[in-house]
This record gives sequence, C-alpha cells and structure tokens, in this order.
Amino acid sequence: MIARTIAACLFAAAVIVAAYLALVRQPTIDPITAPEHASFDPALVRHGEKLAALGNCNVCHTAPAGKIFAGGRALITPFGAVYSTNITPDPETGIGAWSETAFRRAMREGVDRAGRQLYPAFPYDHFTLLTDEDDKALYAYLMTREPVRTVTPANDLAFPYNMRLLLAGWQLLFLQRGPYHRDPGQSEQWNRGAYLVEGLAHCSACHTPRNALGAEKTGERFAGGESEGWTAYALNARSPAPVPWDADSLYDYLRNGWQAAHGVARGPMAAVMDNLGSTDDADLRAIATYMAGILGEPTPQRRRQGDAALAKARDADRTSTTGSIDTMGQGPTVPGNDNELGAKLYGSACAGCHESGRPLPFGGLHLALSTPIEGPNARNIINVVLAGIPAAPGGEPSPVMPGFAGAFSDQQLSALLAYLRARFSDKPQWTDIAKEVRDARTGARPVISYPSHGIGAAPADVSERMSPW
Repeated sequence: MIARTIAACLFAAAVIVAAYLALVRQPTIDPITAPEHASFDPALVRHGEKLAALGNCNVCHTAPAGKIFAGGRALITPFGAVYSTNITPDPETGIGAWSETAFRRAMREGVDRAGRQLYPAFPYDHFTLLTDEDDKALYAYLMTREPVRTVTPANDLAFPYNMRLLLAGWQLLFLQRGPYHRDPGQSEQWNRGAYLVEGLAHCSACHTPRNALGAEKTGERFAGGESEGWTAYALNARSPAPVPWDADSLYDYLRNGWQAAHGVARGPMAAVMDNLGSTDDADLRAIATYMAGILGEPTPQRRRQGDAALAKARDADRTSTTGSIDTMGQGPTVPGNDNELGAKLYGSACAGCHESGRPLPFGGLHLALSTPIEGPNARNIINVVLAGIPAAPGGEPSPVMPGFAGAFSDQQLSALLAYLRARFSDKPQWTDIAKEVRDARTGARPVISYPSHGIGAAPADVSERMSPW
C-alpha cells in the first residue's frame, strides 16, 4: 500500500515536471519579412486602430519623449521595473519579423517569437480572450505603423523574479486561456461588454487587488487595486463613490471623460479616457451595461446617501450664486471640527472653485461628490492636490487644476486632508496621512499625472492623442 502511494506521488510529480518543462521550452517561430502595408485591408487596419485604443496600447508602449509604440516605458511593479517592448514593425528591435502566428501566441499564451515567456505586466491573461479576427486586426494595425529602431532597456527585477523560467509556473497557476465564451443567459450587449472589459480593455488589471505573485485575486474581482501610484477604486458593491454608478452615468463618464455627479477622469484613467474618445457608442454602452452589472443594484441606504450628497452639492451651488460663500477667509465651519488650519486652507485655496457653482467639466466638483475623499486611503486626493490636473497639450480646452506641491508644507497638506475628510465624508480619518504625503513628495511612491481632456474629443489618429510626457 505504501509502495503504491509513493509510486503514485512520484508519477504525479513526474507529470507536473514534464508539463512544466513543456511550458518552459516553447519553440521559436521563424522570422518573416515584414509585409508591405498595401497587403493589409484598410478596413482591417482601421478596426485594429480602434482596438488598440480600447487596449490603451499607445500609453504603455511609449516611453517618455519617445516615439509611439516604440516601447521603453518603465512599468513599476512590486518586483521591480518591467520595460514595455517595441511593437513597431522594426525588424530588429520591434515586431517586424513576427508572423501573425507569433503575434497571436504572444497575445494568447504570453510567449514571444523566440519562445520566451512574457512578464504579465503585458496583460495577456486578458488578451487571451480575443477572437482571431480582432488579433488579426491588431496585427494589421501595428504592422502598418512607422518602424522605429529602439532597443528596450533591460528589466530591473529583483532575484528570483528576473528568472524567466519561473514565468511558466506563473502561467500554469494563473493563466486561463481563452477565447471568450459568451453567456447565453445574458443579452448580446452584456456579452459584448464582458468581452471588451475582461479582454482587450483589461479593466480588472488595475481595479482588482493582486496576490503575492502578482496575479489578480479571483475572489476579489473589481474590489480595487493600484496603478502608477494611484488607487484604482472598487467597481463592485464596494465602490466608494458617494453617488452610486449606473449604466447611464458610466456611459456618460466613458464617453466624455467626466460625469456631473462623479467629476473628471484623473491619474491613469485620464489616459484611458483619451483613448476611449474614439470608441464607438455601441461598445461604450456595452461596457457600461456590463460594469453596471458588476456594481449591482445599490441598497436603499446607498441610494439615500447618494441623494443626500447630490442635495448638499445643489444647496452649495445655490449658495454660491448669492455670493455668500467666504472663499478667502476660514471657509465654512463644521460642527465639532476644530481644524482651523485645514478650514483656512480650504477656504483660501479650494472653495473658490469647488463651491463656485460653475458646472463641470471646467468647474470644480463639489467635494460632497468626491470619490477620493470617500476612498479607502488618501492617495488620490494627495496626488491631485500636489500635482493638480495639467492642461491638455496644444492648448485645447480641458479641465485644469493647479498643483499645490510648492504652496503647502507637509503639515499644511495633512491638515487640509483631515479637514476635507471630516467635512465632506462620514468616514473615519485616514491613517498614515503623513507617510502618504512624504512618499508622494519624495518619489517613494512614483506618481504620473495626466491631462484630463474632459470633453470627449480625442484626435482620430492615435499618434496625435494625449501623451503623459
């Protein structure tokens, strides 16, 4: 009996090792000569351009001051920096020698043309869901871009995460290969939204917490995550938005980059919105429908809280038209709040915009409607106060907020944050505000601030769209 058990364990171990080695040893796919641009159907290329925008490819695959899609951008992870690859059709440093078969393998299996496993900073765990047609369109679009000869910097990863052979184990544990299988119990619109959200748009890559190995926690989908020094808020029942989202408000936000009860897109989401500006209405409606299902119906209590927040904002707008708000003094008082410094800072630096009554997207959101102030940590509100919202390039109209990094000391910023939390939220005070402020100031938590167009008018050509650099 014992001998049979040992033999069975050894056999199982041998099967696992053999499977692992099979994953590690992927074959090289022969190089090709890059196809002529004219060999691709223009309609297919246009379709690929829209897909590339939905996937936010231009943002991740463009380095600071670099050529679009030429790679070299550092993607900061808990394990170190992974540099995005050159996906222009340069034959030596890009994907010009890649066949469509090699491209599809990278998208679906996370393996490059040379047979090496790719780091999941490239979200192939989502891209695996794409159809053959969409992979073909993306390939056609990328292979008709300008070739750029640019060598990507070597990844800067700590041991043992710099050992690519371990990625085969990661894939064995966490990669669930596609394609997407539609749910027959749901509508066509819902299924289209699911395909886009879970696949190309890879929304949960930012909005889901990750485990110790960097994989999304399957039991906490859309429960909130992190991206580029920002908190990506929960998009399920844990959403901290003061006013509950629904399909219509989600659509408005995705279409325009702002929504009256939720404010303007900021942080990495601003770059996503800029790309979504060229997305078809039908696809945005589908995404909104699917995400509304993930959020679920709000409870009666949540609805009452949302109505109260909207009423508070409306009352403030009416007050602002009478000229009775004191924007240069101590600011509005809050019963039981003796934070005089925070009140003065709010009154002098914030209230003039955020209680002006000027409508979005060019006026300030009333902070009773602010998700960052209701959020689980102070990270995003710190980022916005320090860096502001930069103007869009080229002088086009856009929401703008000045940054106060040079105006507020750490003590002043901490006092302001405590005041905002006490006045505009019923949540307890954040912990470790001082540390969060120091980390944002010193670069211990690197933060990228993006312009926020807020007008839903992205240029048609991806290469002309907003660059965060």
